[in-house]
Amino acid sequence: MSPLSGVLGEAWALYRRYFAHFILISFVIYLVVAVVTALLSLAAGSWGAFLGLLLSLFGMFLLQAALVKAVQDVRDGRVDLDLGQTVRAALPYVGSVAIASILASIGITIGLALIIVPGLILLTFWSMIVPSIVIGGAGAIESFGRSWRTVRGHAWNVFGTFVVVFLILIVGEIVISAILLALPYAWRNFVADVVAGTLVAPYLATVVTLVYYRLTAAHGQTAEPAAPGAGYGQPGGYGYGQPGPGPGPADPGDYGQHGPA
Repeated sequence: MSPLSGVLGEAWALYRRYFAHFILISFVIYLVVAVVTALLSLAAGSWGAFLGLLLSLFGMFLLQAALVKAVQDVRDGRVDLDLGQTVRAALPYVGSVAIASILASIGITIGLALIIVPGLILLTFWSMIVPSIVIGGAGAIESFGRSWRTVRGHAWNVFGTFVVVFLILIVGEIVISAILLALPYAWRNFVADVVAGTLVAPYLATVVTLVYYRLTAAHGQTAEPAAPGAGYGQPGGYGYGQPGPGPGPADPGDYGQHGPA
């Protein structure tokens, strides 16, 4: 049986149970970034708009790290970190998440331009970069190899899972846009983006985080860093912080062992 069997249902159950907590984190970060960006644009014109763009990027990376940290927190069945504590816990990872996300985006974009398939392969094998950093404690560059090793052997399942999530997100955005149809075009797009982002980002983070936990378990490794002096993984796993095989070409069996989730 695939280690990702039922992961979308588990993610939905977790999302519903902690909906208010997840949405609060997402909404507050979106709101603060949007307000400050607007004020910068009004106060400093083009220069302010540029600073606002940088702030928006920072907010996006902070949101990714904060939501993964929030999902990690509630897996024991309770909320231990409130909004402020979650954001503070995520801040140390923002730099690594930003560097890794930017590099991954460049690589995936180039891959998509090369007959699409290479980009889809990279998108699949690098999909665990953020949890590898926030949960696994990997650095920005190390996270690429960690993500590749985590996905290896289950690539079809991971790809199929995210295709389904992508389709769900498209339907959600269409529904939100239809509800806001009465608003002027510019306002409709802005509100739809904010609402969709606030609602969708937590679910996507929940799916990614649960996939990360399931795949590390399937490989017989621990998802989180071991205590000082202890090995990172279980027997046969890679030591925390020790070099493992890099993200080379996909093994022939990576896309042939399992069907889509």
